[in-house]
Amino acid sequence: MKFNKVALSIACAAGFTVAGAAAANADTVTVKSGDTLSQIADENNTTVSSIQSLNSLQNIHLIFPGQKLVINANNGDAAVSTQQSAQTVQQASQQQTTQQASQQQTTQQASQQQTMQTTQQAVASSSEQAARDWIAARESGGSYTAQNGNYYGKYQLSSAYLGGDYSAENQERVANSYVLNRYGSWANAKSHWLQNGWY
Repeated sequence: MKFNKVALSIACAAGFTVAGAAAANADTVTVKSGDTLSQIADENNTTVSSIQSLNSLQNIHLIFPGQKLVINANNGDAAVSTQQSAQTVQQASQQQTTQQASQQQTTQQASQQQTMQTTQQAVASSSEQAARDWIAARESGGSYTAQNGNYYGKYQLSSAYLGGDYSAENQERVANSYVLNRYGSWANAKSHWLQNGWY
């Protein structure tokens, strides 16, 4: 066993070149989804530390499906298998890093877009409410009971528009419907009022 460990060390030190004749046909396993190093060690009558040493694993908890692990260096080319294992780990790690960076960028972009939309909605809502309040102040001083001939309430709508329901809720509902249908927005209604003295 000492000889094999020395052979593996020489192979690793030489940049994972092919080891000598004593390491010709290594026993390897291919990691499956859900496998753990301890499970693989138990199934193959070896130890976690032995597999870690044979495969130059830095983290015994980090193995990937499809990765080939040397489990018995007595009959194997540990150097080649170790190189394949290291390459698999490196590729999986790079892929994971790339995916994480992509996900982070996507999340950041979505967050920025959401913030922009929220800001725009807040500005639009604030502008609409300000225009609505401005018209109510000019028409009735903001009173739901103000009356001027055939016009009634906060927005001085005709009695026909209100349909006999003079409640505050109905005045708000009818005024909103009237303005959106006629002007498209309260801001547009205010602009019309400024030009014509009515809306």
